[in-house]
Amino acid sequence: MERELLLLGLIRRSRMYGYQIHDFIERYLVTCTDLKRPTAYFLLDKLVKQGWATHNEEREGSRPPRQVYQITPAGEQHFQQLLREHLAHYTQTRFTSDIGLAFADALPAAEVITLLEQRRATMRAALTTASAAPAHAGTLQLLVDHHTAHLEAELLWLERVITHFATQTAD
Repeated sequence: MERELLLLGLIRRSRMYGYQIHDFIERYLVTCTDLKRPTAYFLLDKLVKQGWATHNEEREGSRPPRQVYQITPAGEQHFQQLLREHLAHYTQTRFTSDIGLAFADALPAAEVITLLEQRRATMRAALTTASAAPAHAGTLQLLVDHHTAHLEAELLWLERVITHFATQTAD
């Protein structure tokens, strides 16, 4: 549902060709989707077959032709329906990277601290990247803000976990 919503929302904002869509997702939305190029093209073809989008072949200079997508009136209706469903729906976040914590007592506490410090460094780098993202127009900025807030909260929690293991080494 969210991938169709994403693609329809993007081509709703402006006519786009496939590479533009993929580039935009990779630059600005990678924190909220893992939509890969082949899947995006598959879904764009599905949207066209459903009558929710159209595509026209356009050629620019000597470049190879490319498919430019735009939303249809039926696609606008479907987009509105998906948008309402998506905004009202809650998906529980799963913290799969925490599974190792369930078994961290199988390692010396000092080693666990070192490993968690590596995780912290990676998270800090991700936060720096997210914080450096250019400001986006409209509600698109909310995605960046959410990702940044999540990373900040995760770093605070991770500090408590590291402190927990540090008290074990002090004992």
